[in-house]
Amino acid sequence: MGRSYDEWAKTQDQALLSKTRAGDESNKVLLNQINWIWVKNLMDKKPELNPSAAELLDWVTSGQIDAMRK
Repeated sequence: MGRSYDEWAKTQDQALLSKTRAGDESNKVLLNQINWIWVKNLMDKKPELNPSAAELLDWVTSGQIDAMRK
């Protein structure tokens, strides 16, 4: 098993994480918010900061993040 969402979030630029979550902090993290950070990391040539597919799957299936809201 890889990192938890919280472990991964600590490795990210906190300003970027805050910007992505702005106004939505009271809700569980959405997969789309992580995707936004993922793309930004790729654009900044920092792919090593992105979670693996296995980590993303674990976060969704374990309830650490939401894939979508109802």
